[in-house]
Amino acid sequence: MTQAKKIPSSFIYFFGSFGGILFGYDIGVMTGALPFLQHDWHLENNAGVVGWITSAVMFGAIFGGALAGQLSDKWGRRKMILLSSLIFAIGSLLSAFSPNDGQVYLIAVRVFLGLAVGAASALVPAYMSEMAPARLRGRLTGINQTMIVSGMLLSYIVDYLLKGLPEQLAWRLMLGLAAVPAIILYFGVLRLPESPRFLVKHNRLDEARQVLGYIRSKDEVETELTNIQTTAGMESNVQQSTSMKTLLSGKYRYLVIAGIGVAGFQQFQGANAIFYYIPLIVEKATGKAASSALMWPIIQGVILVLGSLLFLVIADKFKRRTLLTLGGTVMGLSFILPAIMNALIPNFNPMMIVVFLCLYVAFYAFTWAPLTWVLVGEIFPLAIRGKASGLASSFNWIGSFLVGLLFPMMIASMPQEELFAIFGVICLLGVLFIRTCVPETMGHTLEEIEAQGTNKAHKA
Repeated sequence: MTQAKKIPSSFIYFFGSFGGILFGYDIGVMTGALPFLQHDWHLENNAGVVGWITSAVMFGAIFGGALAGQLSDKWGRRKMILLSSLIFAIGSLLSAFSPNDGQVYLIAVRVFLGLAVGAASALVPAYMSEMAPARLRGRLTGINQTMIVSGMLLSYIVDYLLKGLPEQLAWRLMLGLAAVPAIILYFGVLRLPESPRFLVKHNRLDEARQVLGYIRSKDEVETELTNIQTTAGMESNVQQSTSMKTLLSGKYRYLVIAGIGVAGFQQFQGANAIFYYIPLIVEKATGKAASSALMWPIIQGVILVLGSLLFLVIADKFKRRTLLTLGGTVMGLSFILPAIMNALIPNFNPMMIVVFLCLYVAFYAFTWAPLTWVLVGEIFPLAIRGKASGLASSFNWIGSFLVGLLFPMMIASMPQEELFAIFGVICLLGVLFIRTCVPETMGHTLEEIEAQGTNKAHKA
């Protein structure tokens, strides 16, 4: 067998996580594009269409995540990331060339684009966790989150730089330029090796050994290969005996509710309402055109990136429930206090709501944003891990879709202070859920966490 050229581990980890930037870019790009699109297609008073155009990506993502999980087990992580990058690039370009007033066309294209977004959200963490050594695996979720919010910040900056163009050109370029990072990802992934875990699962042991040689020291390769073979055998047996019915059995019910509940609460807390619609929120607060408020998304993006970096530092120093309780409480108060102040103070400055939103984003960035997926990765027992994680991801995307769809309609029909107060109450309910229904996972083995769930089920 010919000795293949060694691929640097730094190259593997960079492009392995680059899909997160792609994912984040598409989440963020509509924030700046929407005000121009609204004006160009005269959608200012059509909240339903605005909601569908914005949330169509999340609707596609519900199915993209589920399909990617299934197909990556058959075709491999690498091939699916390549396919996702192509869908991303094609969907972005098709969005840019939307016919005038082509609302149905754009919604359909963005659903197609959402397949890639959902796939990226599932594939990138899976690939990275299977490639990284055990000592780095704990921070992977945080690194993935940093790449996502960096992608969001990049899209906000691009939107800001293009805001001076004619409106019919500005939003098309904003959406179309998402193809650039997609193409970069495609050519980067062409050089990436397949996951050794996938290769072992398909009895391609020589290839798995070669890949491990890229990312491990020589004395680690055979030991890890043996461990992967053992684990793959166990998981194969488990998967054959697991059904969706198993998720709802008494033994696992407590942990399934905990994991899915956290994933659902993360989206219904209203974060995506801010990320997608901050220019429109500022417009309603100030009366100035949303297209002139594109500096605010950049501010939010910087806060998100700094928050994700802070999480990397504190991730293993504070308990999961402590951070989620702190974050959820401050987030809830950040939404509720403007409504109280507006009711009590006669000349309340409506821009104060935007200041409180920044506080919300700051605490969300280092608590609920990354920790949701840390918990989802830790809380599900081996017997149900694959199916339960997929279900949690689907609930998360459903929440994201509903918030993106309904927010424009809700903000058109009620004061935004009252609307955000509703999200604030949901944040506080999330804290209550954390304190009563979610076990502490930090410092516990997966077996200990499973035992906690079993004990709770027996007591119930």
